Amino acid sequence: MAKNLYKIAKTKKIKYFLISFVDLFGVLRSKLVPTRAIKEMQTNGAGFAGFAAWLDMSPADSDMFAIPDPNSLIQLPWNKEVGWLASDLWMNGKPVDASPRIMLKKQIKLLQNEGFIMKSGVECEYFLISADGKTIADSKDTQPKPCYDQSSLMRRYELIKEICDCMIEMGWNPYQNDHEDANGQFEMNWDYSDCLTTADRHTFFKFMVKTIAEKHGLRATFMPKPFENLTGNGCHTHVSLWDKRKNKFLDKNDKLGLSNLAYNFLGGIIKNAGSLSAFFNPTLNSYRRINAPPTKSGATWSPSSISYTGNNRTHMIRVPDPGRFELRLMDGSANPYLVQAGILAAGINGIRKKINPGKPLFCNMYTDHEKYPNLKKLPNTLEDSIDMLNSNSVLKNAFGKDVLNSYMKLKKSEIESFKSKENFNKLKPITKWERSNTLDC
Repeated sequence: MAKNLYKIAKTKKIKYFLISFVDLFGVLRSKLVPTRAIKEMQTNGAGFAGFAAWLDMSPADSDMFAIPDPNSLIQLPWNKEVGWLASDLWMNGKPVDASPRIMLKKQIKLLQNEGFIMKSGVECEYFLISADGKTIADSKDTQPKPCYDQSSLMRRYELIKEICDCMIEMGWNPYQNDHEDANGQFEMNWDYSDCLTTADRHTFFKFMVKTIAEKHGLRATFMPKPFENLTGNGCHTHVSLWDKRKNKFLDKNDKLGLSNLAYNFLGGIIKNAGSLSAFFNPTLNSYRRINAPPTKSGATWSPSSISYTGNNRTHMIRVPDPGRFELRLMDGSANPYLVQAGILAAGINGIRKKINPGKPLFCNMYTDHEKYPNLKKLPNTLEDSIDMLNSNSVLKNAFGKDVLNSYMKLKKSEIESFKSKENFNKLKPITKWERSNTLDC
């Protein structure tokens, strides 16, 4: 039986609910609903005009309704009067195929038909910056190699502590917080979970970090590359498949600790990686982070080639421990639901087709890439990734041609908007358009 949100609200003294959804561009949209109306909303959903979001709809389309998932409920730790809910979009009595959360749930169901669930965790990097987005907020954070710098971390203790305390209260089991490789950059880690829960938490985490940063008079950004000379914001994703209790990616007799199932899943991702960049690196600014020159710290910590390895951070895919692997392609602008959905769609294809990922490469890919001239490269621009997505039958079959056509149409419109004002050049400064359109991704 579904949880009764009205009864929960009375018990927890929740006065309002944020009924939220994420559109194709990853924008979090909501309505604030008083508890007195939540019974109706739980049954029929909150109404939205689809044209007002990035969903490729027209002003003439019927209203869509965001039906909240009561299992996703989070009572805001910093404002307990409010409960947040992830929702699924419906229109004319049917799920909206282009709703990212529904796109993910369809892939989850397909994986369940294969007998598995996917567990995943994300590492969301972010910068704390000035209000205008032009500089990092901490003028004392100047080290050339600032990663793990204790002084810079502790100058932001009150903010980091508040976010981490929130995660502890919500039961996410956070286990470490650190200053990352760029000046002004941080990362906070919490436990992995089933991939739908991870996507919901990823969505909420970005909202929470931005909100709490504002409380402290700062601005947080997940923009892939807000500063030319500094390491960009990644969103590395760790993946494993399970049956009810057992990690099916684990094989202790394998050199990397991976099973045949894991290699097939990996093969699907390797084969479709270029096209997946359209989901995993969805903004123009994303392509300043991948295929990029070294940063102030000496490395980009992001991939350029499609390869996998053991515990080595210079490749697109790293196997840090037996039984799981880390995808290092995603950046901070990626849609939380399309990250998980894209992984699943490609991985399921790998399982069904028994795709061989090839042999792992044990080298420093940043310095040795010229030794592998036949190794496929990642797309160099958003346009390139959209072109690859357009020709990818695997992803079209997984998500539906109409859904991908809508996504590509919206992305092409975004590219044209940029081109009408700017030119994209990785060797030139980040443009005003990029900052205006990506700082709050």
